Amino acid sequence: MSQTIPIADIAVSETPLAAQLAAEPGTALELEMHLGAKTPLRFAGKAHELQALVRGAGVFDLGFRTFLRATGKDRLRWLNGMITQAVKTMTPGQVGYTLVLSPQGRIQGDGDVYCHEDVLFLETDRSQADRLLTHLRRFIIMDDVKLEGLDEAATALGIAGPQAPEILGKIGAAVPGSGTFCATKLAGVDGMVAHGFGPLVPHFELHMPVDQAVKVWKALVAAGAAPAGVEALHDLRVLEGVPQFDVDFSDKHLPQETNLDRALNFTKGCYIGQEIVERIRSRATVHRSLRQFELTGDVPRLGLGEKMELRAAGAAVGELTSAAAVVLSGFEKKLALGVARVEALEANAALEYDGGTAVPLTAPPAL
Repeated sequence: MSQTIPIADIAVSETPLAAQLAAEPGTALELEMHLGAKTPLRFAGKAHELQALVRGAGVFDLGFRTFLRATGKDRLRWLNGMITQAVKTMTPGQVGYTLVLSPQGRIQGDGDVYCHEDVLFLETDRSQADRLLTHLRRFIIMDDVKLEGLDEAATALGIAGPQAPEILGKIGAAVPGSGTFCATKLAGVDGMVAHGFGPLVPHFELHMPVDQAVKVWKALVAAGAAPAGVEALHDLRVLEGVPQFDVDFSDKHLPQETNLDRALNFTKGCYIGQEIVERIRSRATVHRSLRQFELTGDVPRLGLGEKMELRAAGAAVGELTSAAAVVLSGFEKKLALGVARVEALEANAALEYDGGTAVPLTAPPAL
C-alpha cells in the first residue's frame, strides 16, 4: 500500500494470488470474475471446501478487495460525517463495518474502516471502489483531507472456520480480538491480521505484500487450512445470512431494510443520510426487510443480478436474491437470502416462489 494512484488507472483482471497460482507449472485453475477481479472458483470441489470452512479451516483469496486511503488533519471528522460508522471514537487498531449513503439515505456501497495512527483506510470490493471514491470526493470542500485509491503493492487472503485461530498460531501470526487488527508476522512475512465478521464461524483477513501472497498461502495450507474458492464462499455467506452489496441489497435500499445493524451508530451525530436513518428509527417503520429463508423445493439458480419472485396468496411480495444447497456432515438445508414486504414476513407463513416455498428465519440455523 505504498503508492497512491487513481483506481480507474489500475487495470485488474486476475487477483495477484490467482495470477501467481495459475502461473505455477501443472496448475489447472478455473477463475471467475468476482466483485471486480478474477479469482479461483474452486479447488478440490465445493462440498469439500465448504466442509473445511465450517468444520475445520479454509483459506481463500481476497484480492478482489482494495483500499481507499484518507489522510490529512481533518480525516477523522470528515469521514465520520460521510459514513454510518462512528469513526471519531475509533482508536488505532480498530476496524468497523460501514455503509455509505446518499443524502436521501439510499445505500451507495459498503466497506470496512481501519483506523491507524495517522491514516484511515476504507476497504471495499473493487467493483465498488471507483463509485465510492467519486461519491466521497464530492464532499471534500474546505477540509484538510486527501482521499485516494491505492496501488497493487499489497493483497489479502482470508481464513475461516473453527480451527482458523489455531492455524494462524502455527504460522506465527497474532490472533486479534473481535473488531480489531494488528501488525504481525505471517510465516515470517511482515503483514497484518484483522478479525472479520462471522455469525457462525471465526473469520480473519490477512494482508501482505503481493510478492509474498503465495508463500503465506502455502504456509496456511501446510498448517492445515484447505484451499477454498468463491463457489464455497458463496454457500458460506448464504449459510451465515450475510448479504452482499449489489446482489442482496443495492442503492434502492435504506439501511434499516437490510438489517445490517452492525454498520449503524445512532449517537455519533450528523452524517450524509443520517436524517433519513434517524427518521426511520424514531418511527420504527420500514416496508420491506432483508431476511434469510429456508427453502422447500428447488434451489433457484441465480446468476449475477438475477432474482426470483416471492409471492403470498398469489401476489408479489418480494424476491430471493441468493440461494444455496448447504450440505455438511450432520447438516443439510436449502437456504436463501431475499427481501420481502414486512407484513408478509410478520405473517410467519411460507412464501411461494417458482419451484418451492420459502420460510423466513430470524437467525442463521444452528450447525
